[in-house]
Amino acid sequence: MSLFGKLEPAKKEDVIVYTPYYPKDRQSFLPYALSLYQQGNLEGSRYIEGGEGVIFVASWYVSKLPSELTRCRIQFDGQADLSYEATLMNSEFIDYLIDVMKISKDKRVIDFPQKFYRKLLKFEE
Repeated sequence: MSLFGKLEPAKKEDVIVYTPYYPKDRQSFLPYALSLYQQGNLEGSRYIEGGEGVIFVASWYVSKLPSELTRCRIQFDGQADLSYEATLMNSEFIDYLIDVMKISKDKRVIDFPQKFYRKLLKFEE
């Protein structure tokens, strides 16, 4: 399942503010990642090698500026005890959403990259 058919690209004036934060090869995904960010939530599946996907719901606070902080909360399998939070700069979080867009396009699944989960689970600070 690809996210591209479900999202309208973000407005040009919103994209321009974030463009300097990303290398050229990631900028084509930026309007869609920003549009996803502006929705404030995402439903997907985390696939563990050799197992089935675990459904997740992610939600976050939306703001306009790349340097502001956002808190992302993700809950797995609809269970409160499987909830995690991370606070990130918007520009960093949107970089993860660019990865979500790339994964969606390449693998046809909606999931965050491994590096996001390491951050979320506090394996890297």
